[in-house]
Amino acid sequence: MNTLTEKQEQSKPFTYWLKLTFVRLGVLPFLLVLAIAIFAVLSDNFLTGRNMMNVLRQSSFLMLVAMGQMFTLLTGGFDLSVGTIVAITSVVAATVMAGIYSIYPESVMLAISIGILAGMAAGIAVGFINGLGVSVFNVNPFMMTLGMSSVGFGIALYMTGGTPVYGLPVEFSDTFGFGQLFGIPSPILVCFMTVVVLTLLANWTKTGRYFYAVGGNIKAAQLSGINTQKMLLLVYVISGAAAAVCGILLTARLDTGEANIGSSFPLESIAACVIAGVSLRGGVGRIENVVLGALFIGLITNGMNLARIESYLQTVVIGLLLITAVIADQIRLKVMANLQD
Repeated sequence: MNTLTEKQEQSKPFTYWLKLTFVRLGVLPFLLVLAIAIFAVLSDNFLTGRNMMNVLRQSSFLMLVAMGQMFTLLTGGFDLSVGTIVAITSVVAATVMAGIYSIYPESVMLAISIGILAGMAAGIAVGFINGLGVSVFNVNPFMMTLGMSSVGFGIALYMTGGTPVYGLPVEFSDTFGFGQLFGIPSPILVCFMTVVVLTLLANWTKTGRYFYAVGGNIKAAQLSGINTQKMLLLVYVISGAAAAVCGILLTARLDTGEANIGSSFPLESIAACVIAGVSLRGGVGRIENVVLGALFIGLITNGMNLARIESYLQTVVIGLLLITAVIADQIRLKVMANLQD
């Protein structure tokens, strides 16, 4: 019987295996191979070790935001305020850090520590308010996060007057912006640690399984005894925390607090998730795929820069990739249904 089954499997045409690969892996691996091939031809510097490390460093910021975004998508929502969270984290952290450092210039570590904690608290607070609106007051995630995006951006601009916040300790930038350990830049190391923590949360804890259950069928999750309000609140807090970490790292990289950074993160983080196979309907998605999705967007951006494609056209490409990924996801579902038949 087993021999007969093996023969039947082997006799299936190549198109069947291609469809099966597409269903299991999604469109991302195909896009990655295509992008690498195209940009390797367009630029001799694309596949160099130095450039690949540069791509990883640049992509680490989007990876952080996209991982947080994935959790909101898992529960059937999304977070349009991630860019604002990055900005307000940057402004608050820089303002507090510069203020303490100017008063106590000898207490460098104290200024850095309190500044980071203040920035993280500000970002998490925005995530908490988002979660409160969605879970307790049943506000649509689109309207809630869009409204908070406007509020947070206004606060950041009010705090800075639209000008960068200077006066940060040099050690902050040297450690978190340009520091290295064993030749690996600090942003990559922080991103890797975040990947490990969030992967463990999503795949190895009850809370992680509850996120998938809520996104799969919220009514069934409620009947199963899952506190859906708590889960919905928690995913927006996670999204806020991940975006806040990105804000801290970007502040260190720029060596200033900026109210205008992060505007591209809402679109790019959703694009990274969708390209990675995260369902907009909720209940489907994996951290490792989202990391690859963010890396893919980083590769595309880097490749277009090396090919000297204008920045305005680059935003067009990202938008087209998002549309392509959504269409590919719909095609994948149809192919999956056909294979099951």
